[in-house]
Amino acid sequence: MKKLIVIGSGAACAFAISAVLGTGVAAADDYAGQSYADASSAASDEGLSVVVASRVGDKVSEDECLVVRSQEAPFTSAIDGATVDDTVQFYLNCNAGVASASTPGNSLASAAGREARAAEEEAEAQQNEEDQLANAGETPGAPGE
Repeated sequence: MKKLIVIGSGAACAFAISAVLGTGVAAADDYAGQSYADASSAASDEGLSVVVASRVGDKVSEDECLVVRSQEAPFTSAIDGATVDDTVQFYLNCNAGVASASTPGNSLASAAGREARAAEEEAEAQQNEEDQLANAGETPGAPGE
């Protein structure tokens, strides 16, 4: 009886390990999180044609849209059923980086919203610093500095 319990326990452990390890790891999306301009440039550098598969929102220009996910070829064309190669599809979020009372976007409670707010604050701080230097007659990067 002990032998049967040991064998059964071993089988259960093996099943549990295979369930955890056997599910596989999803491939990282090289373009997700980038602006459309940066992602499409990178894809073009790799010899891929870029297709916008879907777009949500209209609050920022297309180049500023965030690539939420991408799908690289090969896949089947929805138009004629042909196999498509050398193409990447982008799924874009064109809402503002952070939501406001009048503009849709990411919540500050989300990681994406906090990152967008931090980037906005950093850009604003840099602009304020440049403005202060310009008002003082000091131009960053001017000859002699």
